[in-house]
Amino acid sequence: MSAALDFALDLADAADAISLPRYRAHDLRVERKPDLTPVTDADRAVEQALRALAAERGDGFFGEEGGGAADGRRWIVDPIDSTKNFTRGIPVWATLIALEDDGELVVGVVSAPALGRRWWATRGEGALADGAPIHVSGVSRLEDAAVSAALASDLAGLEDVAWHARSLGDFWQHVLVAEGALDAAIDYELALWDYAALIPIVEEAGGRTGRTADGRFFSSNGLLDL
Repeated sequence: MSAALDFALDLADAADAISLPRYRAHDLRVERKPDLTPVTDADRAVEQALRALAAERGDGFFGEEGGGAADGRRWIVDPIDSTKNFTRGIPVWATLIALEDDGELVVGVVSAPALGRRWWATRGEGALADGAPIHVSGVSRLEDAAVSAALASDLAGLEDVAWHARSLGDFWQHVLVAEGALDAAIDYELALWDYAALIPIVEEAGGRTGRTADGRFFSSNGLLDL
């Protein structure tokens, strides 16, 4: 599995080399997809490059912009998570890379070059941030917890009961759960590429991921339920 992680980190390096020079570029091209979400030339270039690298190894590939392999051994990629941040010059964005093998997410990498941060994990080998081991918090009571919620309705419900509640959003809130800065985070109903890389990282850090009754993704330290 170390070979798979090494390749995932190589993919992240390749992604960063493309995306970071386009961040805050004056000639960045931004279009709207049918669902009205933005897509940039950087999104497409990152996915195209990573798709080609995976093909050289004979691996399947499933990306946000171009779809791909439905099952089997495949790389699942969100070329730029938080594209809206990317287009507005906000540094909280990342490339999300996961390896799925026979239905199990076995490797996850989140690379946020504008923040100078990277998180990764391999099943059974723990989770790391910038090469240092990370672990979720030990907070067990909501009134002592720092939590993040993507939806305003969730945030409003948490503000009166949690010690600290904010809306940090996207990949950022979940990797903060993995490294113990947050105790739990609840998101929208996400697509596979939005959360595949997060699952190994949070779970290998000792946390838990799952879905709410209405299908939204959440992460926690395993002691708190939202």
